[in-house]
Amino acid sequence: MKSRIIFHIALVGIISLAFIAGCSQKDTNEVVVYVSEDQVFSEPVLRDFENDTGIKVKVVYDTEETKSTGVMNRLIGEMHNPQADVYWANEPIRAIVLKQKGISEQYFSPNAEGIPADFKDPQGYWTGFSARARILIVSTEEDPPSSISAYTDEKWKDKGVVANPLFGTTTSWVATLFTVWGDNKARDFMEGMKENGTKVSTSNGESTMLVANNEFLFSVVDSDDATNAMRNGKPVWQIYPDQEEGELGCLVLPNATVLIKGCPNPENGRKLIDYLLSPQTERKLAFADCAQIPLHKGVETPNDVVTIEKLKLMKVDFEVVAEKLQEIQPYLKEWVGY
Repeated sequence: MKSRIIFHIALVGIISLAFIAGCSQKDTNEVVVYVSEDQVFSEPVLRDFENDTGIKVKVVYDTEETKSTGVMNRLIGEMHNPQADVYWANEPIRAIVLKQKGISEQYFSPNAEGIPADFKDPQGYWTGFSARARILIVSTEEDPPSSISAYTDEKWKDKGVVANPLFGTTTSWVATLFTVWGDNKARDFMEGMKENGTKVSTSNGESTMLVANNEFLFSVVDSDDATNAMRNGKPVWQIYPDQEEGELGCLVLPNATVLIKGCPNPENGRKLIDYLLSPQTERKLAFADCAQIPLHKGVETPNDVVTIEKLKLMKVDFEVVAEKLQEIQPYLKEWVGY
């Protein structure tokens, strides 16, 4: 009798464990991705991946106002219990922050071959693709500014607007200036912007519309904002800044893919990363309204998408910029007035 009781208890225990395991089992035919790239541009690519592979995609998007900081902070908060498999960053700086905090995992995608070394992590913690440039969007063809120095030039007083530097690619742009120029010159530039009447908008999108509506003459925004506006018939033009000999050059920021350490579906996460890094995806993003610049050579592009080879680029160490981005946060909050 005693042996029967023990057998019964053991059997119940096995059934209970199997039930618990079944209830907690992850859906192996899905991938969860957190996205900082604009939803209007990223969503079609993710839907194509879902249709092409049969893997269900669950997405968490950033809002425009908290671009790049919202989902990054969520990933940091979830580091001991990861919910996302992949992070699609709209620039590499915050991907590097995740690397520094031990949240990302190494992955060398076969589709990373051919992408220039400057746009990927040599240790495999992030890989760039489909870049944007930080450009000047202007509302006039007559004698427009051609350098970011217009922000501090009295000639352009009260005519410039810039997105809130606490968020998105504007933060990366400012952090890059601090690394390229040094702290003193960069702070002088930021204070000069204020003194010259620069308006702070909520986002690159709002800056674009303010220029398109002729409320301001110029702004530094992402090339996708400007090209999208031009393709929609807005009376604006884009200028790649500081392209002359001895000038600073143009900041180019690729998207970046990150595999999350300890993620629920790592195999599907790698498949999604391979898909995002493919020349086919870069072609889609070049022909989309975001007009992003492919990093693979030989990818077909529309006529209004410039190639990397034709641009004078800022000399950037993204690892240093990532450190500087975190260091200058108190100053940027003070500058904005928070």
